[in-house]
Order: sequence, then C-alpha cells, then structure tokens
Amino acid sequence: MSLRLVPVSLAQANEHVAAWHRHNGPVIQAIFAVGLSDDGGVLRAVAIVERPKARGNCDGDTIEITRVATDGTLHSNSMLYGACARAAFALGYRRVITYTQADESGASLRAAGYRVIASRAPRRGWSTPSRPRDNKAYHSVQRQLWERAS
Repeated sequence: MSLRLVPVSLAQANEHVAAWHRHNGPVIQAIFAVGLSDDGGVLRAVAIVERPKARGNCDGDTIEITRVATDGTLHSNSMLYGACARAAFALGYRRVITYTQADESGASLRAAGYRVIASRAPRRGWSTPSRPRDNKAYHSVQRQLWERAS
C-alpha cells in the first residue's frame, strides 16, 4: 500500500483523533492538520499542529504537534511527524516540539529526525488560582519532550 499526504480540515482530523487516539481527545483549534491516505483515498492517519501549550515555548519560532492518530498503518506516524516538520519550516517556524508518554518508545519520532530534549514529571493537574479548572478527569504521566529544529 502506498500512502500520500493529503490536506484535512480540523474537523476531519478531530473525527479520526476521537476514533483512533489512545489517550487524548479532539482539539479546539489548530494552525494546520495533515493526513495520509491510501491508494483508494481512505484516510489512514492524521496529525494536528498547534501553537505550543506551554507559555515558555510560545516564542513565535516554535510550533507543537499535539495529536497524531492512525489506524495502525505501518510507518504512518513517522511520515506525519516528518511532514509536519517540513510544513512548519516552510511556514517559517524554526522549531517543532511534541510530547510522548515516558513508556512510549519514540521510534517514529527518531525516524523522523526528532530528539528527546527533556523529561517532564507528572503534573497534579492544570488548575491554578488564576485559572481554576476541574481536574477530576485529568490523569498525568511522565512525558518526554521531543524537538526537531531547522
């Protein structure tokens, strides 16, 4: 089966994230989304790229891949990670980041030229005095921060 990159809307990408992603749901906004389709035009994988979630990474040069979801098609993750980096660099961004859970191998990211730059400890939640949030459904795990720079 050959795969090709295809443009997808955020709504299309979110539909597939809801169906395929193991632990995260759809997102509210994005800078861009991209998909992979097979020879028959069936969408096999999607990626969503946003402004970085952490304020410290919001420097105007950095973009964050927040979702990659596939139906299990081989090599689709690494193809999307590479495509997202190329697109981001073409748009003028100089750095692409993403996170994985600590128990995930990161093989697809390494294959696409990313490297681990930090390990993040689990958080107790996102609620702060200035931005109260309901943390009942929040389950944090240790994460790895990956980067690919131009």
